[in-house]
Amino acid sequence: MGFDAKYRALVRAALIIGVALLLPQSATACRLALALGLDASASVDSDEHRLMRAGLANALTSPVVMTALFDGAAPVALLVYEWSGRRQQQVLVDWTILDTPTTLTAVAAEIVAAPRGDDEFPTALGYALGFGATQLAAAPACDFYTLDISGDGENNEGFQPSHAFAHFPFDSVTVNGLAIGGAAVDIVEYYQREILRGPGAFIEQARDYQDFEAAMLRKLERELRPMMLGGL
Repeated sequence: MGFDAKYRALVRAALIIGVALLLPQSATACRLALALGLDASASVDSDEHRLMRAGLANALTSPVVMTALFDGAAPVALLVYEWSGRRQQQVLVDWTILDTPTTLTAVAAEIVAAPRGDDEFPTALGYALGFGATQLAAAPACDFYTLDISGDGENNEGFQPSHAFAHFPFDSVTVNGLAIGGAAVDIVEYYQREILRGPGAFIEQARDYQDFEAAMLRKLERELRPMMLGGL
């Protein structure tokens, strides 16, 4: 190999190393803390509740979502809770680092098996948001924090979502939504106006509870893919 060829090889190697050093590196052992809040208010009957729980479990363990979960440079931390009235929030899965498929499978089974809490209370979205923000404040140290609210109706109990955003710790938290149905009200427009918060926040829509699994799968893939690429 001549001098010029050796020189070009050294320059190329130096450029590769330099680019690698400039890429963002994860400062934590977790790339995303994701809190999922599921509507369990009186508007959700037992069949719809079952479809929502099973849909979430199936979406989490789908090949698409599992690839997005486990191809990143660091794992994802997950918390799942149900909400309805002012004081009716129930954690189904406490903060869990999804570091292996076995852990994820166990979490999915826990989501399906956990007993439903209260089912006679109205839709307290402001309280649901405040509860989610409080849980995220106690999450493991992660690069990003996302709260997801799934529901089928407007706030009709307690303080409004705007109050939650003003008085709970939402700094550095992105809030996405999964709006279900929308026959009675334009739930997508309502969620866009009242729920979305933070850069890149988005709404996914399920036509009904039969469509919840497909909508949740799309939403999870969309949330996890940027975190995976950022980590890489």
